[in-house]
Amino acid sequence: MAQEKSSNQNARRQTSKKRKPVSKKKQQKYPVLSWLGKSAIVLFLLGVLFFILVFLGVLGPVPSKTQLHQINNPLASEVYSADGKILGRYYVENRSYATFDEISPNVINALIATEDSRFYEHRGIDEIALARVFVKSILLRNDAAGGGSTISQQIAKNLFPRVDFGPLSMPVNKLREAIIAYRLERIYTKQEVLALYLNTVPFAENVFGIEVASERFFSKSPSKLDVHEAAVLVGMLKANNYYNPRTHPDRALGRRNVVIDLMVKNNCLGEEQAVKYKEKPLGIKYQLISYNVGPAPYFVEMIKPELLEWCRNNTNPDGDPYNLYTDGLKITTTIDYNLQLYAQQSVREYMKDLQKVFDNHWKNRDIFKENPDIIKSAVQNQNHSGDPYSEELKKYNTKTHAGLFTWDGVQYVEVSRLDSLKHYLKMLNAGFIAIDPRTATLKAWVGGIDYRFFQYDHVKAPRQTGSTFKPFVYLAALEDGISPATYYPNQYKVYEEYNDWAPRNSHDKYEGYYSMKGALAQSINTVSVEVLLEAGIDETIDIAHNLGISSDLPEYPSLALGVASISLKEIVEAYAGITNDGIPVKSNYLVQIADKNGNILKTFEPEVETEPVVSPENCRTLINMMEAVVDEGTGKGIRTVYKIPGDFAGKTGTTQNNSDGWFIGITPELVTGCWVGADDPRVHFRTTTLGQGAYMALPIVGKFFYKTYRDSKFSHLQYASFEKPGEEILAMLDEPGYKDVLDIGKHEFNLADIFRRDKKSDLEKREGVQAPEKEKGQLWKKIKGIFKKKDKK
Repeated sequence: MAQEKSSNQNARRQTSKKRKPVSKKKQQKYPVLSWLGKSAIVLFLLGVLFFILVFLGVLGPVPSKTQLHQINNPLASEVYSADGKILGRYYVENRSYATFDEISPNVINALIATEDSRFYEHRGIDEIALARVFVKSILLRNDAAGGGSTISQQIAKNLFPRVDFGPLSMPVNKLREAIIAYRLERIYTKQEVLALYLNTVPFAENVFGIEVASERFFSKSPSKLDVHEAAVLVGMLKANNYYNPRTHPDRALGRRNVVIDLMVKNNCLGEEQAVKYKEKPLGIKYQLISYNVGPAPYFVEMIKPELLEWCRNNTNPDGDPYNLYTDGLKITTTIDYNLQLYAQQSVREYMKDLQKVFDNHWKNRDIFKENPDIIKSAVQNQNHSGDPYSEELKKYNTKTHAGLFTWDGVQYVEVSRLDSLKHYLKMLNAGFIAIDPRTATLKAWVGGIDYRFFQYDHVKAPRQTGSTFKPFVYLAALEDGISPATYYPNQYKVYEEYNDWAPRNSHDKYEGYYSMKGALAQSINTVSVEVLLEAGIDETIDIAHNLGISSDLPEYPSLALGVASISLKEIVEAYAGITNDGIPVKSNYLVQIADKNGNILKTFEPEVETEPVVSPENCRTLINMMEAVVDEGTGKGIRTVYKIPGDFAGKTGTTQNNSDGWFIGITPELVTGCWVGADDPRVHFRTTTLGQGAYMALPIVGKFFYKTYRDSKFSHLQYASFEKPGEEILAMLDEPGYKDVLDIGKHEFNLADIFRRDKKSDLEKREGVQAPEKEKGQLWKKIKGIFKKKDKK
């Protein structure tokens, strides 16, 4: 037994010894497998943990399905013309929304072919594309292999910006975007995903969304984009500034053709069609519309305070006040797009030429040396430090790089602050407005030559009106019963009771006799002052105020010559009231406000007066007088230069030293006004030939009507007629506007009848009607006798 036991033990030892080589092999092989297995399990668990951390938003927020249902990009609020065209926007991001049906199929095809060719075959994540990227881009280092992100993943990246996690940034953000993309496609249809992408993606020049991009580069809606145009915009998405068709047309053209080729490859376009489209030029029709550039930047800025007030007082469905800059409101106005365009074009075209004349006029003289107070005032107005003027002026010698406005485009130069200041002080500016007098609707508003550089709105700015105030004087006379057949002597006169003030005529001639119509047509200052004193200063002021002028008006005879400062808007509205048979006109400009979906939130009811504040007959008489201004007076350039047909009345205005040039142009259905001058009145032409309203402002009105009447939409306006006064008044108005010699016998009754009311002035001191020198003695006795008899009665 002992022996058997011993042999068994020996056998086990031998067996054990034989197995040792096998055991060593296992120890060399299986630990590796064991390690790999364990590593795989750890990596899997880490992957699961990583996924859970990203999914739960621990490594950056991941929006829930509810949040994705409520995606609310900042949308620009848009201001529309009466005919539905964009005038301007208020925004944080320049973005507008277009539905899928409002986007051309050409854009959709180009986008899918370029960005996500398997878009309709995946649910937000394209595994095949990811595998292609892994093999070609990572293993084979082929940069032309394309990206693996789907359109939905790109939406996720655009809407929910990436977070920096150092080395983990790429995997965290990619996984996060994949989760969001998957959720998006479970919430939205494929069409909605495409629309969402095209409304959120950034294009060049800080433009967001296909609608604004289409408007900016092709001046059309996205629904009207052709294949080659769609390819330009989609091609821009690869690198929006690099492929900007405005600044880099060659690059954009090449990229466009690549997109067209991809459309062929993905069966969105035939090869023959592709050849045709690739032969086309870029066809850019650039139109910049933003908060400070576009058809109506001054108007858009003018209505902003009123819109902000409405937003503060009205809440959205969430209970928060509306936000003008992010809620995508749609504001409809009364502005007519074409009229606004013609107004803006007319201002720019003429002001460019006028500035050349002005610069040439001063090229051999230094206006700032002749009047150093101009610079001093400008520097002190900008002095917020409280330093003395001499110290502040030294700061203006420092040179800096700046973009200066010129009529040949913005010039980027190194310039001192002082030279920049002088440059802008010498710039002439303008304001223009047009109103329909029948409906009191605003049709056009141009507040200056370029809102980017000149934010001051010259339509609202009070300036001395010059002779544009005279019609209110003559209307007061008509209201006071003075006959249109009355003639006044054109004589130089010193008014002792007004500190020896003596008005002068612009041509400095003092002879003959003018009817009110003739004096208004030729803008005779001496007669206008006499008419004012005869009609009454207070009465004239009352009429002006009743017609809507709110500015302070001096109780002084110089009121007749337009020394009062009144805004262009108020002057034109008052003229519109005269055209409207004496019913005051307060321009209205807002029609309605709608939300981003077009639901109307507010409708504005225009405030329209119904009762006249002056006699309609006298208004028609005055209009007839102002027709003579255009037909034979200071405004005849409307007929002779611009060949404007039809009924047309108007009034020029020129202020002292030629600082302000005015022209009011009136037709039965459109009342317009234009002011031209420098922001500092001390900057002006030295001669009345160049500084008068007929030269500075009338051409802009003339150009405006020239363009308007050649538009088939408005050509009928030239056939409208003014309401005429009665036959008896018309007969008086047909009398000559000027006479060298006055036949006293013929006018004796009219002269006596003029003064049938109580006099505020001493008739004995009034010179009345003058006769030729040789008959002066006898005629004076006769005239004064008539006046005295009437006074006694």
